[in-house]
Amino acid sequence: MHPLLTRARFGLYLLAWVPLVAILIYVLGASGNMGWAESAGLLFPLCGIYAAVCLAAWYPVKSAPLETTSVPVLLSTHLVAAALLTLLWIQLAKGLAYVLSRVPEFSKIQEHLAPQLPILFGAGFLLYLLSVSYHYVILSLEASREAEARVMETNVLAREAELKALKAQVNPHFLFNSLNSISALTSVDPGKAREMCILLADFLRMTLGLGEKNIIPLAEELNLLDRFLAIEKVRFGARLRVEEDIQEESRAILVPPLVLQPLVENAVVHGIANLTEGGCIKVSAQAQDGRLFLTVENSFDPEATSTRRNGMGLVNVRRRLEARYGSEANIQVNAAEDHFRVELSLPAETGDAPK
Repeated sequence: MHPLLTRARFGLYLLAWVPLVAILIYVLGASGNMGWAESAGLLFPLCGIYAAVCLAAWYPVKSAPLETTSVPVLLSTHLVAAALLTLLWIQLAKGLAYVLSRVPEFSKIQEHLAPQLPILFGAGFLLYLLSVSYHYVILSLEASREAEARVMETNVLAREAELKALKAQVNPHFLFNSLNSISALTSVDPGKAREMCILLADFLRMTLGLGEKNIIPLAEELNLLDRFLAIEKVRFGARLRVEEDIQEESRAILVPPLVLQPLVENAVVHGIANLTEGGCIKVSAQAQDGRLFLTVENSFDPEATSTRRNGMGLVNVRRRLEARYGSEANIQVNAAEDHFRVELSLPAETGDAPK
């Protein structure tokens, strides 16, 4: 489809012809050979038809793009087309003058037009070349928009690929840790090991459903977190305490799956597991001013967790947030005395999660 045949663009195209027609009327009327009325009566319909004819410049422009066409080919293509269409325009002007000469007020328009034909030829030639230039601008704008669209699509695909790769890293990580815990319990408390196997099966069944999604309601992530903590409570018993402060409105906000689980797992492995008396993990979620704030805080031994800042779980979550939200999301990590705190801040997306 011709790019100028949309209502908005075609209107702008016709509007651009108005000052050109006015200049032509002035040139022919000021020459003394034609009156202002004759000049206007001839040029209004003549330029209206020629404006439609000049739309055909799109096709040679599209077939001879500036980036790949040599200068001789460009010149020969457009100069020949300009000459042929201008000759057609001159014949059209003579035909219109003949029709107008039947009106008494324009009876001598054919005589007055004859001396103006060279000016009219030059004007038609330039008007066609202006139309060619305009079409090249349109072609350039379309190419630029298509390039931007391709870049955006490539970025989206790259982010989706990275998210899938990062999610694939999460599953083996928590599965390895859970199996190690079950292995440790088999010799100490076989009953708890069996209970943990059942909970792990339930947990894995749930993650299989979430693994195919790019985004889920926070409520689903919290349900998954409950399954994970149930597994860890079998292992640590009273040593592991959990506190939740979840704003009810935040449960419907969409988040990447498995964005909290690695942080809570870090809190267990690097925090609670290293404390003889155990400790507390606090999870909070608050929505405010179009953003969602997620916090995981836990007791820890500073001397036993000196390398935690570079842990795989935290790095993975950071990369996944960057892949989905770019600079719109951030993570703050603070270690103060015997408490370790990770706070996520991300845009509060709402709506229906993809199936």
